[in-house]
Amino acid sequence: MPIKVAIVGAGSIGFTRAQVRDILCVPELRDTQFAFTDINERNLDMVYQLCRRDIEHSGLPASVTATTDRREAFRDADYVYSFVRVGGLEAFALDIDIPLKYGVDQCVGDTLAPGGIMYAQRTIPVLLEFCRDISEVAKPGCILINHSNPMAMNTWACNKYGGGVQVIGLCHGVEGGHWMIGEALGIPASEIDIICAGINHQTWYIKVQHKGEDLTGKLLEAFERHPTLSKTEKVRIDMMRRFGYFSTESNGHLSEYVPWYRKRPEEIPNWIDLGSWINGETGGYLRVCTEGRNWFEHDFPNWMKAEPWSFDPQHRGHEHGSYIIESLETGRIYRGHFNVRNNGVITNLPDDCVIEAPGFVDALGLHMPVIGDLPLGCAAVCNASVSVQRLAVEAAVHGDDQLLRQAMMMDPLTGAVCTPPEIWQMVDEMLVAMEPWLPQYGRAIAEAKARLAAGLQVPHRPTPGVRLHTKTVEEMEADRAAATKQAAEADKAQERPAAEE
Repeated sequence: MPIKVAIVGAGSIGFTRAQVRDILCVPELRDTQFAFTDINERNLDMVYQLCRRDIEHSGLPASVTATTDRREAFRDADYVYSFVRVGGLEAFALDIDIPLKYGVDQCVGDTLAPGGIMYAQRTIPVLLEFCRDISEVAKPGCILINHSNPMAMNTWACNKYGGGVQVIGLCHGVEGGHWMIGEALGIPASEIDIICAGINHQTWYIKVQHKGEDLTGKLLEAFERHPTLSKTEKVRIDMMRRFGYFSTESNGHLSEYVPWYRKRPEEIPNWIDLGSWINGETGGYLRVCTEGRNWFEHDFPNWMKAEPWSFDPQHRGHEHGSYIIESLETGRIYRGHFNVRNNGVITNLPDDCVIEAPGFVDALGLHMPVIGDLPLGCAAVCNASVSVQRLAVEAAVHGDDQLLRQAMMMDPLTGAVCTPPEIWQMVDEMLVAMEPWLPQYGRAIAEAKARLAAGLQVPHRPTPGVRLHTKTVEEMEADRAAATKQAAEADKAQERPAAEE
């Protein structure tokens, strides 16, 4: 019998089309039934048209349907992918712009810091609705494969409050860092064995080995002498210098999870590079997502005229999802890094938090070997974030604005920049601005509106950030190939330009 894969948030062109391709590259899965669903009917239809054309051109027995009725899409599904961004780019802009009024400068704002915390408040209730629908209409044992950020908070909430639905969180950060280690050492990544463990976006390469030789202690020197990485990865290199281990996440991501690199506006340029958004540009991910969405909507007729994608194995991508499904359906073993409840895998992180660690999948399921203790410093960095995640998860589930404010206070970057009165007022502004996506905060939003109407209790002290211009579609026309490539990629920093001189 063919399996059914439902994709919610299917209007996300980069993720959706790539996952369809990856699954259909597996010979045993070429009759998969895909069901797309999204609340944005226009984007849903465009992605549906593209994927249907790809499938029809291939001659494979796979099928695809599209509907705005989520429960219908989930009905009898074996697997559900989540690519949702609750609030879309409108809410994303608020995640970046309101904290800037208080001096909190974020590059990405989707994992921790004010942007990530508020993103969780919008997303967790929606994911719990997905879990409810999966329990009620999908096949028994249906697995939710979550790509939606903030990964750790979302997966934590689903594990605790999702009614028993199995949730696996997936991210490509470990793979990206693995490739970068190979680049620094001058060794193909395929020849390098790693053990990488921690929490999503703060995962540490605690063992790096090549042909039996332990190279973990040689990474710092390799990065420091590399002509490009020494300029683009200044935060990651400094963290490695101080904590002893390389961290998965990009320079821009990592800089906003800790209190040391984005606290003084005049010093931020010393730690970032503008050759690529992911190296630390203020609001960089918002910019490239905005450009990508606008370009896809503008250029869609040309996408339909382009050569359809083929489903040959050599075109298969590296995202974990299709490999997990392949292993569960065929028994072929796959090793990857997964976001799951800790349950003693990392022994000096809380059992109930969501960790990212190596595991393997076979026909019997997902298996996570015990890693043991992280190095003490690495565990301390992770535990600071885990405290924020715990507060933010409970706040989102219960609509508790006191816990939300405490999460903001405990956030490393926010606490390094803001006083408690500033944090309280910033939360008021974010709650009010995001009212359409925060139904659980009705009372708190009404009270916040009253306080803001009475006037600001503390003045704004905005920072302009190190921002680049968001290109118009007319400007993107100058390099159509680059614009199309960026819009089509799930990992929008897969290829990073060289550092700026």
